[in-house]
Amino acid sequence: MTLKLDPWGHFAIESYEKLFSQFGIQPIDNNILSMLPQKHRFFSRKIIFGHRDFDKWLKAYKNGEKVAVLTGLMPSGHVHLGHLMVFEELRFYQEIGVHVSVAIADAEAYAVRRIPRKKLMEYAREYIMYAYAIGLDPKKTRIYFQTNSDTPYYRLIQMFSRKVSMAEMEAIYGELEPSKIVAAFTQVADILHLQLPEYGGYKWVLVPVGADQDPHLRLTRDIADRFENELGLKRPASTYHKFIRGLDGNKMSSSKPEYAIFLSDDEETIRSKVMKALTGGRATAEEQRKYGGEPWKCTVYDLYMYYLFEKEEDLETLYRDCLKGLILCGEDKRRAAKMLIEMIKEIQEKAREFKDVIEDYVEFPRF
Repeated sequence: MTLKLDPWGHFAIESYEKLFSQFGIQPIDNNILSMLPQKHRFFSRKIIFGHRDFDKWLKAYKNGEKVAVLTGLMPSGHVHLGHLMVFEELRFYQEIGVHVSVAIADAEAYAVRRIPRKKLMEYAREYIMYAYAIGLDPKKTRIYFQTNSDTPYYRLIQMFSRKVSMAEMEAIYGELEPSKIVAAFTQVADILHLQLPEYGGYKWVLVPVGADQDPHLRLTRDIADRFENELGLKRPASTYHKFIRGLDGNKMSSSKPEYAIFLSDDEETIRSKVMKALTGGRATAEEQRKYGGEPWKCTVYDLYMYYLFEKEEDLETLYRDCLKGLILCGEDKRRAAKMLIEMIKEIQEKAREFKDVIEDYVEFPRF
């Protein structure tokens, strides 16, 4: 069965392995791991599982060439654990000395998600506040709004539309409406504009995204090829991370708040949500002890894998204990909730430090 990637959808991808055969995404293998300048659990645990030309980008980084990382944030809801994963990725690259740019996709949020301008500005402010709280340096991180860019950026959007047919767009995205067409070309400009001299001339650009965003990368790479002679553009590299699942087992999303853990949630809300989460446990405690659990089905295990356990041995022990029925779901949930509350409380305290100084670092649109 053909896998459909929808950059505007809300569902989890059932089989990440199919992305290798159907879309040409390459796996993060030992060769890639050996090229990383420092370790990160997202790579070793295959949370970041695939790439396009990441090896070429890493070679350019190692050779001291101008490299950059760019990703986008959609201000369509409150910040949750899925966004936290992106912030951690960006912090990783900034810590190894890479230039980081972040696009606030307010044009897309308004046109495609239909978020009112006032509301999406509130969400954007929250995203930026938590990005700084997670550790992105406000003085080193370039954060910009799509609707607040200048002439060279907008010129790219218009120029790119010349060399792509409607048939190609539909082959990549499926059925389209005008707002999505404009949003797609705007994302291409987000990714490629860093290569222009006006924006730093970064010829090696890496885009870390969820796998559902690969249609934008495929379009961008095709457009870069077509404008190589005219504008000197190069194909961007990309890495793909798995979604942390919502507590119902689907993609964590702001549109399903009862199944998402938000960084603004209070202690009781976090505890209540975790205690109701879908697990890989059996119907009864007796069956759990007899047959063991299925941690690969468990959204609480995801919390440990993505955030709560830094040490590999701790994660491996939990996995084995679950398989052998040595730990029950209630006990596991209570521990996860306690650790998660402590982690989020610390992030919230740091976020408050940036609440009133965001506009010292980021220029907001004036309309």
